[in-house]
Amino acid sequence: MDDVDSVQAQIARNMLQSGDWVTARLDGVAYLEKSPLKYWSIAISYMVFGVHDWAARIPLALATVLLCWVTTRFGAWAFGWRAGLYSGIVLATSVGLFLFTRVLIPDVMLTLAITLALWGLLRALDEDEAHPGRWALGMWAAMGTGLLLKGLIAAVFPMGAALLYLGLTGRWLTRVTWKRLRPGAGVLLFLAIAAPWHVAATLQNPPYLDFTMHSESGSYHGFFWFYFINEHLLRFLNLRYPRDYNTVPRLYFWLFHLLWIFPWSVYLPATLKLSYRKADKPSRVRLLALCWAGFILVFFTFSTTQEYYSMPCYPALALLLGPAIESKERVLRFGTKILAVVLSAALSVILAILWLVRGMPTPGDISAALSQNPELYTLSLGHMADLTMGAFAYLRLPLGVAAAALALGAIGTWRRPVPVTALAAMMVLFFHAARLALVAFDPYLSSRPLAEALLRQPPGQLIAGDQYYTFSSVFFYTNRRALLLNGRVNNLEYGSYAPDAPKEVFIDDKDLTRLWLQPGRYYLLLEGPAVPHIAALVENSSLHEVARSGGKYLFTNH
Repeated sequence: MDDVDSVQAQIARNMLQSGDWVTARLDGVAYLEKSPLKYWSIAISYMVFGVHDWAARIPLALATVLLCWVTTRFGAWAFGWRAGLYSGIVLATSVGLFLFTRVLIPDVMLTLAITLALWGLLRALDEDEAHPGRWALGMWAAMGTGLLLKGLIAAVFPMGAALLYLGLTGRWLTRVTWKRLRPGAGVLLFLAIAAPWHVAATLQNPPYLDFTMHSESGSYHGFFWFYFINEHLLRFLNLRYPRDYNTVPRLYFWLFHLLWIFPWSVYLPATLKLSYRKADKPSRVRLLALCWAGFILVFFTFSTTQEYYSMPCYPALALLLGPAIESKERVLRFGTKILAVVLSAALSVILAILWLVRGMPTPGDISAALSQNPELYTLSLGHMADLTMGAFAYLRLPLGVAAAALALGAIGTWRRPVPVTALAAMMVLFFHAARLALVAFDPYLSSRPLAEALLRQPPGQLIAGDQYYTFSSVFFYTNRRALLLNGRVNNLEYGSYAPDAPKEVFIDDKDLTRLWLQPGRYYLLLEGPAVPHIAALVENSSLHEVARSGGKYLFTNH
């Protein structure tokens, strides 16, 4: 664990230990930008299983499994069991769902809430449904729950898709539609779920209602302004401060979905052959899925875009692909042939890499062979640019497993018109290869070895030589607070200006020089490039190395 993972896991632990389930905190500083339900779910997991890194991942894993099951059931209800099963397989074995659930972000939970909300919409409007009122209230409850996961988009996305769908079907002005959707009772349920935390967080972090429409360093306007104005409105307009994120160019944002839904994206042309305008249930579900995916993609076309932001449209694409794959349209064969060529080419590249690195030595860990591209690290795939040919020598086993997976898929695509079983098996094996690669990257991405070394040392004050995120796994695995050297940036900057913020947490070079030469014991975490500057600052003779791992160091002054 490091970076975002350890941050989320530690916030949940802090809530559990402090008893404050309203305001998230890191190192004693208010962390106001995110909704709390993911922290609550992790904290509950700790209560059941104890505080462990794997326990922090259980809620996300359960949500992922449940999302795939709900998508399968949604598809089976709409199209029949075979097409529903295909929809579930498409989602469960797509690259995007695997990739973006390796990180403790709540997007898969949000996606589950949106999927349940839109399924509830259709079940409530279905004339053959025995309990439309229950499904309508379930829709409102899902949106209220989603609001506690990732803010207003949990309501904006299903409502936008629903209104678009109702407009296209001509049902949005009929009295029976709104009677079945029960907006009166539904809104009350929605507010009963979502409002209490928002009100409590606003009251606990004044000022209460600040509508300042600009964002800058050094100002503090309370929770309401930061959460609703800065995190929602100004982020949408790309005017948020601090600018601790990047944005994907619009064209790439759209094209990346060919990768996120891979290998099934080659069958997307077959969805054009499906019916969307008939009055039967399958056509209505496909139309809703089209509105669902289209609304989300267009929304982010006009906003800041990270690669994973569009995850809530993955189930919609899966619900379109499931019946398309079942349809046996001729265009599917063309997609399979394209996939056969792609998989064969990828297999050839991996085999060539394995041949080129066959005799390369692998001293130390993989960090010794990686390049550095910090300007890309605000993108989810930024670290991919760090790979060099030497780094692939440390990945021989994952590459070998990936080659076996691609060979399995290539054989299936050359032999069968739509090899669903072979492709699903290929992706399961390929995901295992990716897991093995993450194990090889662990010393570089995580600071856990430094945390373990610190726990073996005598007591002393910890100093982190950067922002909190850089060494977040040390905070998690040691459960310690630290001074942050030149770390008043990004996620903790806003909270650091709150009236109750601890003033001693953030230090500069002058403070470090004074503290380091005192008789008390201090420990200092540094990344490799920062070591020469700090050595000159505190006198090299007093910088004693305790441990190093993945290009990061732990020093002490005594």
